[in-house]
Amino acid sequence: MYSFKNDYSEGAHERILNALIKSNLEQTDGYGEDIYTEKAIELLKQKIGINNVDIHLLPGGTQTNLTAISAFLRPHEAVIAATTGHILVHETGAIEATGHKIISINGTCGKLTAEQIQSAVKSHTDEHMVKPKLVYISNPTEIGSIYSKSELESLSRVCKENNLFLYIDGARLGSALCSDENDIELYDLANYVDAFYIGGTKNGAFMGEALVICRDSLKEDFRYHIKQKGALLAKGRLLGIQFLELFRDDLYFDLAMHANKMAGLLKSAISRAGFTFLTHSPSNQIFPILPNELIEKLSEKYSFYVWETVDKQNSAIRLVTSWATKEDYVLAFIDDLFILNK
Repeated sequence: MYSFKNDYSEGAHERILNALIKSNLEQTDGYGEDIYTEKAIELLKQKIGINNVDIHLLPGGTQTNLTAISAFLRPHEAVIAATTGHILVHETGAIEATGHKIISINGTCGKLTAEQIQSAVKSHTDEHMVKPKLVYISNPTEIGSIYSKSELESLSRVCKENNLFLYIDGARLGSALCSDENDIELYDLANYVDAFYIGGTKNGAFMGEALVICRDSLKEDFRYHIKQKGALLAKGRLLGIQFLELFRDDLYFDLAMHANKMAGLLKSAISRAGFTFLTHSPSNQIFPILPNELIEKLSEKYSFYVWETVDKQNSAIRLVTSWATKEDYVLAFIDDLFILNK
């Protein structure tokens, strides 16, 4: 049974594993003040191309989202997010648990537009309602779509006009940046958004996300917020070593390109077989629409999520490829798809 359920089934790239083993008995300072974390942060600043950012390494995506968003907002302020957004659907009300309402918007292919944000702001008129203050997007989105540079510019503009923060969940950012359809660089993110994070957990690391805070007013006392939310690791070097290894020679991007390549093989073959897709996804998540009978047969050999019922005979499944996905299993899935569809 080979899994296409997610991109964190495996442990970590062997280079990371070897680096952790090599440094295992070294004594370092704790809580992210070790030499590895310091080097990783400086390296990330170089890759971004901007030095005037604060970077913090946190264990996971949900911790990063709830720590950042709750730190950035005052008690009466709210988040705007797409109905498919991770913070709205798959984080067990973590943002709401910090006291902040999420204003849900039906996005277009999982993405928000400037017009939708403007409409949400206008519909919240006075102090009897929560005040929209932060726009949450993810790149790629939960359904695999990615933002273009022009779309990001448009979002940045409307946020500035309405005094909103723009925040990007980058759990799968590597996949977006390495997509054939992408025209955004790390430098662009730091220029257009107030904060974003670079996901490691889903791109070769055991765990870890690198939160990049770009707006000066959001930087103060952020380590206090990390500690209060239980996300300041005593053995912080575990995160620093991983990000140092991922970015010292662009391993991060190599791994993301592999994940995208494997998804591309699946997508191309599924199209040749005559099937369509629930969404246009140029990233490492694809959502083919298949007959329920075929899905049942494929599930005997492969693990994946049935994402959405399309009609009585067909459903959309989610196939996710990763930095560690073996091409042999991708080709085997393709062969079985054609054989079982006869």
